[in-house]
Amino acid sequence: MSSIITRVKQKQIAQLIAKGKRLDDRELTDYREIKLEQGIIERAEGSARVLLGKTEVMVGTKIETGEPFPDTPNEGVLTVNAELVPLASSTFEPGPPDENSIELARIVDRGIRESKAIDTEKLCIEPGKKVFVVFVDVYVLNHDGNLIDASALAAMAALLNTKMPNYEVEEGEVKLKSGYTPLPMKKCPITITFAKINDKLIIDPCLEEEQVMDARISIAIDDDGNICAIQKGGSGYFTQEQVLEAAEIAKEKAEEMRKKLNW
Repeated sequence: MSSIITRVKQKQIAQLIAKGKRLDDRELTDYREIKLEQGIIERAEGSARVLLGKTEVMVGTKIETGEPFPDTPNEGVLTVNAELVPLASSTFEPGPPDENSIELARIVDRGIRESKAIDTEKLCIEPGKKVFVVFVDVYVLNHDGNLIDASALAAMAALLNTKMPNYEVEEGEVKLKSGYTPLPMKKCPITITFAKINDKLIIDPCLEEEQVMDARISIAIDDDGNICAIQKGGSGYFTQEQVLEAAEIAKEKAEEMRKKLNW
């Protein structure tokens, strides 16, 4: 029965898209309404919540001291985790991270990391020995499609809201002092996701559109309009022309989205 419903829905979505329309009356390159709040988790160093239509994502950041990676002894560490909370969708199950949450965390991480959004050298306390580690925890609270863009936007909003503790090093020990300084940020990458349905590209697919899409592509764009990360999902493919078209649209949309972060 569900496959029949899906086929009916797929036909309806495809017919609308062929006319340049969608289920919710959006244009093919329109986002749903976006609401963004920062500083919503009191105990976190930084936090944000994003509502993208009915999709809801919350991100909290934490800063701790730790060891640098051997190949980057003078740089702090970024760690991104994503949790698909069971109450957000009937398809999410409790337990260890599954491939969907791992992929989501990886895409969010890559946009931040490859754009060099955080000035990680300023997170170094003692080269090769001690650095600050920035934890970014993504919690999906309601899933109605396009978790990637909602999570990436919430992660950037939380990082821009993050405060680092003031400190001093005495005899090799890190002593925290009173007061905080903003996390050193250099760039503000924005991730834009497209779905391909019947050879047409649409931005910000809702859940019903995701269920019938052939493929998905997410493109992270930095402040200078450069592509810093691309991730493809789904079993379908994109032509070279479609990838170039998506990249051009993503640059425009990223500029609009960045304004929501007051960057």
